[in-house]
Order: sequence, then C-alpha cells, then structure tokens
Amino acid sequence: MELNLKAGSPGGGMSAWKVVLLLVGVQCLHVVALKSQLFTRGDALDYSSRKAVDYKTFYLNQKIDHFGFFENGTFKQRYLVADQHWHQAGGPILFYTGNEGDITWFCNNTGFMWQVAEELGAMLVFAEHRYYGDSMPFGPDSYSDSKHLNYLSSEQALADFAVLIRELKGSWPGARSSAVIAVGGSYGGMLAAWLRMKYPSAVVGALAASAPIWQFPGMVPCGDFHRIVSQDFASSGPNCDVNIRRSWGAIDKIASTAEGLAWLSGTFSLCAPLKSRPDSVAFKEWLQETWVNLAMVDYPYEASFLQPLPAWPVQAVCRHLGFDSSVSDYQLLQGVSEAARVYYNHTGATACLNTSSTATGSLGFLGWYYQACTEMVMPLCTDGVQDMFEPQAWDFQAFSDECQALFGVRPRASWAETLYGGKDLSAHSNIIFSNGGLDPWSGGGVTRNISDSVVAIVIPQGAHHLDLRYDNERDPPAVRGARALEVDYFKAWVRQARRAP
Repeated sequence: MELNLKAGSPGGGMSAWKVVLLLVGVQCLHVVALKSQLFTRGDALDYSSRKAVDYKTFYLNQKIDHFGFFENGTFKQRYLVADQHWHQAGGPILFYTGNEGDITWFCNNTGFMWQVAEELGAMLVFAEHRYYGDSMPFGPDSYSDSKHLNYLSSEQALADFAVLIRELKGSWPGARSSAVIAVGGSYGGMLAAWLRMKYPSAVVGALAASAPIWQFPGMVPCGDFHRIVSQDFASSGPNCDVNIRRSWGAIDKIASTAEGLAWLSGTFSLCAPLKSRPDSVAFKEWLQETWVNLAMVDYPYEASFLQPLPAWPVQAVCRHLGFDSSVSDYQLLQGVSEAARVYYNHTGATACLNTSSTATGSLGFLGWYYQACTEMVMPLCTDGVQDMFEPQAWDFQAFSDECQALFGVRPRASWAETLYGGKDLSAHSNIIFSNGGLDPWSGGGVTRNISDSVVAIVIPQGAHHLDLRYDNERDPPAVRGARALEVDYFKAWVRQARRAP
C-alpha cells in the first residue's frame, strides 16, 4: 500500500487526532494524537549548548529482519565512536540508544555523556535507530510504502543494538570484557531501559532519562500529560493557565467572522492567513502544541532545543498572560499573541509565524507516526478542568482509523505491555529512571523506586531530560545531584561487572 500523505499535517493528513514527538517530545492527542506523539521524546539536545566533539563514523551490516528467516537482506546501520578517554582494555562503554532522528544530532548534544567520559575512562558509542538518519533498511525506498516500513519497530531496533554491542566487543581491541551501559532520553530512554530488560547480557545497566515506559493504554491516566503541562503554567505566573483556558472560546468567537479571522491573522503575524473555520481549528491545535512544547523545554537557561528560547520560557510566556477576568477577548488574544512570540520569535528575526511547524527538522516525524500507528500507542486526553485545554477524549477507534487511512495498518494497543511487561519491573535490575517534575512525559515515567537497583531520580525543577544536557551554571542543585548520583551508579555497575565470573 502506498502511503496516503495528504495536506493538513507535517507528515500527512492526520486530521482527527494528534501525535506528540517523544523526543523530544513534541505533542500527541488522537493527529491531536499522531503529530503530538512525536517524543519531541523525544526526547534531547540543543545546538545552542553544543561543544566541539570528536568522533569517528562507522557502519555495521545489520539484518533487515532479526526475527524471521524469509527476508535475508541487510542494511548499513550508522554508529559513532569517541574513544579519546578509553585508555585501558576492558574500560567501560557508554552506549547511546538512538531515538527517532539523526544520530549526529544526539551525539553533538548529549553533553552528560561527553562530560563524564574522562572521569569514567569510557568509550562513547552513539547508535542510530533504523529508519532514521542514514540507517535506511531499503535506502530511498524505506518510506515508499507499508511493506518497506514493516521492519520499523522497537523490537528490531533493540536487536540492532544488541548485535552492534556484540560486534563491538568482539572486534574492538580490548573491548571484549568491557562493561556496557545504555544511555538514552525520551524514546531513546525507553529503548535504554528495554535493552537492559530484554538483553541483560548486552548491557550491565541503563540510564533511562524522561522515558515514559508506562504511557500505554491502561497504565496511567490519559490526562496526566496535559495536567502536568497546565501545572507548569499555573505555577509560572498569576492567571496564566486560566487565561490560556479562556483563550479557546475567545478564538472561536472572533474566528466566527471573516473580519475576526483577518484580525487573528494580523495580530499573530501569521505567514498564511486564516480563511475558514477549519483554519481556526488548526490554529488552536498549533497553539496547544506550542504550550506543550514550552513545558517540555522549560529550562533554567537560554536554549534552542526546539526553538531559540529565553531562560525559564514558561515564566516569560506567563508575563503576557496575567490578565484578570475583566479584559475583552481581543485584549486576551493580544496577550496570547505576545506569549506565542516568546516561543517563535525570541530572537526578533522571524518575519511571520508559520502554523505548520513547531519544532526542529532533525526528528523523523513520518517514522514516528508509523511507530505510533503500530506499537507505540500512547493515549493522551484533556478535560478542560484538570488542564487548560479544550476537552478531548482518547478515541482509540478514531486513532486506528487514521492509521489505516495513512499507512494501511492498525495499532496493537496492548502489544507494548505484552512485550515489555507493563508496570511489573520487579524481575529487572540496574536501571535508573530519571524524570523532571516540569516534564509532561513524567506522567508516564517511573517516579518511585521499584527495588534497590531499579531506581527513580526525580528532579523537581527539571524539564525534558535535563540531566542529559551539558552542565550549566544555572542548573538547579537537584540536577547536579542527579548527574552525580547517576555516575555513582555507573561506577558501581562497572565494579559489579568486573567481579562477575
């Protein structure tokens, strides 16, 4: 089946629901479920804080299908290696489990790994996820249709990582006895945890930062994600969340006439003017995604994770939204327009606001759409009471129908729970789950200790995988403590591995 990519969303025609980019964690209701589910995980990393790094690029021939015997083809998986601080045989290896995007983006920006490599005497390896960046199983045809996309899954990606680790230890001089620790953020953090769970002989431990491994049907309330977003805004300025909640009705009223649509277009300096009721609905979805993205990247210093932003950007937004209830709809939306410019035009260099884009182009939107339509089913919903958004129920059937229309596939709602064990982690060991209190994905994360060796680190003032970023003088003490504790666990796992027979 050819992919049915129609206009109306970045990847195609997801019109009935939304998906949030994990990585990085951009946003995800049902395309309010697809587009949003892209882990804007997803999930990591920011060119504004990038330091000069030095690595070498390699490729490994991987099987297209690790679990069947009919498809015998192979593809070249890209991986990056930095061994400047790896001076002794058997030294540890920090292995980054690649997310839904180009691996060089993560390599250049996962500052935590680069900063602890010398202390640990560690080799760094950044492994690219199949179907992203340069690691295309069918070359330019990889996204041509659902048949070629069939091998895009977390299970296949984990097998790639396990095979790569085996090959590295077997071929890299001195690495045979090296302890390997998986590291990842957002979707990559999920993969790091699952790699330890499914292939415990491959890695001695895992750091899973901002990894919503419980954001699957029936595991956590679907409204937790947007409730946490709203709490961030509520705590960042008086009436901030209240006025965002009021803004949806104000937009509906003003957008009911041609004059109102023109006023909105001009006030928000939109590149493409609003001309119809459907345009105003898409405009509201764009604003909703904007507020979600801001919560995810609410860092204590200037950063450019998704967009160039000031320190504590949600506070900066809320300075424009402190109105009392007496203001008119026009005054309210004038404030909303100034708040949106904090995200889209902090530098002052943007001539107009583009409602078809909210984040970096380094992420693999279409690939994540497909993953969300198969196994990464992450329910999100809003009620307009516990959160500041318009009510929208989670509708699995609508989500499934959109997937069928776009890819010719239907999601398996319970597969992730079946495959990875759901909330029962008691049989596992040596996993750190770190989460930030400001990060909406923490609602689907592990925020309590499961055992002495499956532990949770919570960073109250932390946004999306703040602990994986480079050190900054404005870091809250909690994130400094989290990084130090993570390194202590790494050292303990390495000692434990060396004592093993």
